[in-house]
Formats: sequence, structure tokens, C-alpha cells
Amino acid sequence: MSQIITGEAVVLELRPASFAARAMGLVIDVVLHLVLLVLVMLGLLAAGADLDGAAARALGLAAIVFCLVVVPVGVETLSRGRSLGKLATGLRVVREDGGAIRFRHAVIRGLTGFLEIYLTFGGLALAVALFNDKSRRLGDLLAGTYAVRSRVPAEAAVRVFVPPHLQSWAAAADIGRIPDATARRGAQFIRQAGRMAPLSRAGMAQTIAAELSGHVAPAPPPGTSPDDYLAAVIAERRNREFTRLSGSRRRSAETGQRLQRLPFGG
Repeated sequence: MSQIITGEAVVLELRPASFAARAMGLVIDVVLHLVLLVLVMLGLLAAGADLDGAAARALGLAAIVFCLVVVPVGVETLSRGRSLGKLATGLRVVREDGGAIRFRHAVIRGLTGFLEIYLTFGGLALAVALFNDKSRRLGDLLAGTYAVRSRVPAEAAVRVFVPPHLQSWAAAADIGRIPDATARRGAQFIRQAGRMAPLSRAGMAQTIAAELSGHVAPAPPPGTSPDDYLAAVIAERRNREFTRLSGSRRRSAETGQRLQRLPFGG
């Protein structure tokens, strides 16, 4: 996964497409474009049977350019980086800064794609894609684009509760002074703990618990594990914040109702 920091200091986490996914999407697009070309050629042959050789060759060349260059460029421009092949494989082409591609990006990709995909039978695109970390073909390198996964499995929500044996301690503990950054690290650790190696999980839990202990009083009961301690503190802090915000919202609603009464109302 690659991280991109936008001008507004927002961190975007994008997953570059794998080589296999890009290859599959490209094969689908190429097959569709070739089928379209065959249909257009058959239509031209049926409609212009009495044309001379020069006119037929000109129409054939125009059909090739239309089906293999104009159509891909138009589809990627209108769909903001998607094509039928990319939709089928869950991919999307974006700029290097994570934004949607524009017409000029699609034109560069389309013109270069005609060279590296059709004129070299995909050999140039394959050779370039194998030797860069994001599986970018030559058109992507020239246009400043790459393909990302647009369909990413949603992570299951992790529900955090205060362990039963720590409920009485958490209810009486002073946890209101925990910095937001420390609380976010603790919550993030709890969400990712299931995917961490046991040794890394234990070490990080101990580190974050030690950092939290400087802002929580009194200390937990003896024998409390770092995982239980983190769960108790984070869950209790969340519950208190929810109660505080709910009370503030209720008081604001009551104030608004009073302001709508006489003598201000009709």
C-alpha cells in the first residue's frame, strides 16, 4: 500500500494493482477493442463495397485509429480512469498524486498504448511493467499515472468493551487527560492487533500501555495484562465521550426549543 500526502495534508492510502490484475484487465480491454474493430470493418465492407482500394485503405486506417485509440481514450476520460476491463478486475487508473486522470493523461496512455500493446503485441508493455514496483507500463510512466485497486474488502469492525473484571476500576479511574494522539494510537493498535505477530503485538501493547499509564490514575489491579488495560481505557474513554456529546446535543436541542417559544414565536 502506498501513502500519498495531498496539499491539504490528508494522507491517502492507495493499493497499487498487481501485475496479474493489470494483465487481466488489459486482456479484456484488448479483446473488446478488437471485437469492435472487426464489427466496424464488417460494417464498412458492407456499406462501401464499390469503393476503390485507396478509399478502402483510408477507411480501414480510420477504423483502426478509432477503435484502438479514440475509443480507449474516450472511455478512460469519461469514466475517470476506468474501462470495462478495469471494472471487471476492480481497478482504476489515477494520477501519481492519487487524483482522477484527465483528457491529457488518457491521450498519452492511448497513443503510447497503441505502440506498446498492438504494434509490439504487448511485449513492450510487459517488459516495462515487470521492472517497476507499481506494474506501470510505458504509457503510465509518460503520463504520470498508475493503476490502483478500487474494490478493497472492507475490514470488519472491531468492537471494544471494558473487560468485566476491570469495569469497576474503569468506572472510577481518571482518564480524562489522555492526549488525543495517544488515544488514537491505542485505538489503532486494538483494530490491528489481530493481524500482528504475537511478539510484535505484545511489545507494542506494552509500549502503548506504559504511555497511557502516565495519564490514567489509579493504576489497574495487579496482574492486568496490557491488552486488557488498553481495551478498558479506550472503551471507557469512548463511553465517556459519547455520554458527554449526547448531553451537549440534548442541551442544545432544549435551548433551541426554548428560543422558539413565546414571545419569539407567533
